[in-house]
Amino acid sequence: MTTTLLLALIPIAVLIALGSWLRRTRFIDDAFWPHAEKLGYYVLLPSLFLHGLATAHLDGLPVAAMAATLVCSTLLVAALLVAARRWLPVDDAAFTSVFQGGVRFNNYVGVSAAAGIWGAQGVALAAVGNAAIVPTVNVLCVLVFSRYGSKGRPSLPAVLRQLAANPLVVACVAGILLHATGIGLPAPVEPVFKALGQASLPLGLLCVGAALDFSAVRSWMRPVGLSSVAKFALMPLATLAACHVFGLHGPAALAALLFQSLPTASSSYIMARQLGGDAPLMAGIIAVQTLVAGVAMPLSLLGLAGLL
Repeated sequence: MTTTLLLALIPIAVLIALGSWLRRTRFIDDAFWPHAEKLGYYVLLPSLFLHGLATAHLDGLPVAAMAATLVCSTLLVAALLVAARRWLPVDDAAFTSVFQGGVRFNNYVGVSAAAGIWGAQGVALAAVGNAAIVPTVNVLCVLVFSRYGSKGRPSLPAVLRQLAANPLVVACVAGILLHATGIGLPAPVEPVFKALGQASLPLGLLCVGAALDFSAVRSWMRPVGLSSVAKFALMPLATLAACHVFGLHGPAALAALLFQSLPTASSSYIMARQLGGDAPLMAGIIAVQTLVAGVAMPLSLLGLAGLL
């Protein structure tokens, strides 16, 4: 299991390093990166979520128990972070990055690790994980940005409009509806969404690397530490408790624990850039969590698996 997790993490670290090198050496003009981030947020990431949710194969899996476990553990950690906001030594924009670092997860690592550990069953379990967590965390993050983001605090109707217009939330809802109704994606366009979604992962990681500014590393220490504690300690423990509450066991319980122990998503950076968060800090959290995950994930999974 440890080897599988490391093999899933290495390409992510390499792509982040490559993005940093491309930016520092000016191999690609600086004007490219904002456009790449916008493309990822409005086109590529929505395509990834829409395709993944619309084409998921969920037959024979404990979908309800696993989804309840994942959603409730995510909500619990999100509530703890928001409740602790007043005592955290960060400003509001930085808090949005700490929040994203604590609740979001890296789809690429999750799917790769699940497939490597459980094969075809792992892919199906990963689909449940995506179906449960992706809409949940995107709605939560939009709400947190509306409250703490640097773009101000809109009224309730404005927040609802923001949720309804958020491309990631819209894509999640559309994907779930297409799957639930049995409509799916029409054959002519399914490969288009698949290809666009696949492009979101490497481009997003390159953008993360390009945004890294190691001159600010000292100011990152506390927020990176806070988000990593939430991600690699609070979230797995909350998931373990939820597994017992909902009677989830076996590979499905291990897969839930795997997904809730993943480092935060590269899309967190693009969301921070677009919605008024602390994007440089978010890039730092993504990079550090990706590296820390090589140790934290095996420890979390192997340490808590015996308690399931």
